[in-house]
Amino acid sequence: MKNSTVESRFENRLGRFVVTRSEECIACGTCILSCHLGVHGRKPGFNRMTPPRNFLCEGPSCAEKETSCVARCPRKALSVSENRQLAALGDNRWTPEMILAVCEMARTGKAPEDGPPFEKGKSFGGFDLMDFVFPASVPEIEESAIDLSIPLNRRGAGEEIIIPLPIYGGGMSFGSISLTTMLARAMAATELGTFTSTGEGGYPEELVPYANHIITQIATGLFGVREETIKRSRIVEFKYAQGAKPGLGGHLLGDKVTERVAEMRQSVPGRSLFSPFPFHSVYSVEDHLKHLDWIKAIHPGVLISVKVSTPSDVDMVAVGSYYAGAHIIHIDGGYGGTGAAPDIAKKNIAMPIEYAIPKAHQFLVNEGIREEVVLMASGGIRTPHDIAKAIALGADGVIIGTAELIALECVRCGNCESGRGCPRGIATTDTDLEQMLDSKWGQRRIVNLYTAYAAELRSLLRKLGLKSIRELRGKMNLLSVSNEPGNAS
Repeated sequence: MKNSTVESRFENRLGRFVVTRSEECIACGTCILSCHLGVHGRKPGFNRMTPPRNFLCEGPSCAEKETSCVARCPRKALSVSENRQLAALGDNRWTPEMILAVCEMARTGKAPEDGPPFEKGKSFGGFDLMDFVFPASVPEIEESAIDLSIPLNRRGAGEEIIIPLPIYGGGMSFGSISLTTMLARAMAATELGTFTSTGEGGYPEELVPYANHIITQIATGLFGVREETIKRSRIVEFKYAQGAKPGLGGHLLGDKVTERVAEMRQSVPGRSLFSPFPFHSVYSVEDHLKHLDWIKAIHPGVLISVKVSTPSDVDMVAVGSYYAGAHIIHIDGGYGGTGAAPDIAKKNIAMPIEYAIPKAHQFLVNEGIREEVVLMASGGIRTPHDIAKAIALGADGVIIGTAELIALECVRCGNCESGRGCPRGIATTDTDLEQMLDSKWGQRRIVNLYTAYAAELRSLLRKLGLKSIRELRGKMNLLSVSNEPGNAS
């Protein structure tokens, strides 16, 4: 994986600090010469300064230096302060620091080396209360030699697929996100050698060139499900429930059901669409088996993933899916979801993913079938540290969604399902708003994000004395739990 700097598509991206230039400024240009970061500039052909590029500023730590723009300004016209807008950004799970860090990883392909810690949020629960316990001494391991790959088929029957990272992209459907966003995710998955899911909205023809790295999802509404799209997929995913809104099914409000979306979903433009809960043809493991057999009859050799929420008997659900013939059991906890998911559902129904993973993992171990199935986890996986914690709890790998959207400069405003959708062109079906996001730019940003994740995972494994991500699975003894949220050292 190669990474290169991919700048923001907006003229003034979010930053931690604000540089203020008072009316005392005489546009002498001293600040331009003083600042090595490019915060300051002059309008070409004019004796006027351009607005400060706040996002490049290192803040008070730099301003206090004698050589800084603030110190050297002859008119004392410059000052630096915290960006108050950040107080309105994010929430306790996706803190401003975490959002800015993901954006920086998407920009550079590297984790931030300075600034506030971003490894944990402030939710007083889940991964935010967990830390790794690093051994006092570990064998010397070259990070470049650490293996992050995982198999997606442990059953023998079906295609042998190994992905180079323990991560792939979760289902976000055409209609919930823009076609340009879907293309960016598909192009990135192809470059990375991993996968991304279509979600339940069908399989746009524009994705066909990337078919080897796209998972086709079959959800309860059967929107866009066609024999040809099943046949072109190496992995087919049944979505029985999702952690953001278990028991409610899916929904797409009428404003986002354009003619193109309606054609794909075989529905009526402008009319809201609802996926029922559950599949009304599945009420037992035997029914579940028939579902999977249907896909195997259409496409022999295909791998089948089963996506479920995290009910209290998630362990029994996992075992039932194994005996029905699933290759991948995808458990989705309650911390995920975009602005389209109602808070009453995603905050109060599904079991938190950090409880569901070890419960399912240990039951599969006790049944003697753990090595025959792949357990993937999603629902609130934000950072490489969350990825490692999920694997230490018992997952083989993780599935992410929101982090990819933040790499595309989502600010979690929550307008995904309102009117025309996302004003940044990410979660929209409006043809004008879609043009705000270039798919090739998005591809590079997502590739950079995964590249940074991979580097951080290798660093974590080296500190733990492990040569492979597969060695981390189920090593709960490497985790400690505190009563106070904070940031890992």
